[in-house]
Amino acid sequence: MKLPATATLATLFLDRPHAPSPLWARVTIFSIVALIFAAICSAALAASTSNWRAVWDYREVFWQGWLLTIRISLAALIFSTSAGLILALSRRSPFIPLRAVAQLVIEIVRGTPLLVQILALWFIAASQLHFENRLWAGILILSLFSSAYLAEIIRSGIESVGASQLESARAIGLSTLQTYRFIIFPQAIRQILPALAGQFASLIKDSSLLSIIGLQEFTFASQQVNSATYSTLESYFPLAIGYLLLTLPISAFSRLLERRFHYES
Repeated sequence: MKLPATATLATLFLDRPHAPSPLWARVTIFSIVALIFAAICSAALAASTSNWRAVWDYREVFWQGWLLTIRISLAALIFSTSAGLILALSRRSPFIPLRAVAQLVIEIVRGTPLLVQILALWFIAASQLHFENRLWAGILILSLFSSAYLAEIIRSGIESVGASQLESARAIGLSTLQTYRFIIFPQAIRQILPALAGQFASLIKDSSLLSIIGLQEFTFASQQVNSATYSTLESYFPLAIGYLLLTLPISAFSRLLERRFHYES
């Protein structure tokens, strides 16, 4: 039976769990909205910017800064995830001194600005330890900052698993390691994926603050170009595009994992 026109339109524009819209319709609608947004931004920029040629001459500076930002972000992402997992497990440890240390680190890091932490750890701690490698200092500072947030995200995911499931795991003889491996982590990861993706995107954007210790990453490159060309908007607009190119794949990968781990509970 032929569907009424209103019903057909509803299947195209309404994406509901019991009646999903076709993939081609979702892609087309998203593309049209993105093109409209790009046209509005292009018209606004065309009216307020005019010195793109001068900025284009510094494209190699942008490129090298962008590559360094990728290196810093990837390394910090790996270290912060590992440290966040350790902190989260330490927060749940029955050994009170270990739990206290983890809680103190998390509260101090989350309660103070990243800018202050960078200045204190680089100009005081690193100086006292005669640690002069700015790149690794920046990676470690950014990892420490992000790990505190990741620890709380991971802990909330672990604690979202019902106590009855843990008791069932003990009843069938699973060890603590096996309980985390087969019971807790598969469910916790599904719960915390959106928050993890948001924190990873924040980590990439937070790397821009490392320019204050002289790391020639993407933001530092934009500042250099701005100083050389006196074209502020033209110098910082590529910065926004560059960070979007790094954060959008994280969001897409997160949605892919959400579908991969989705199941009815």
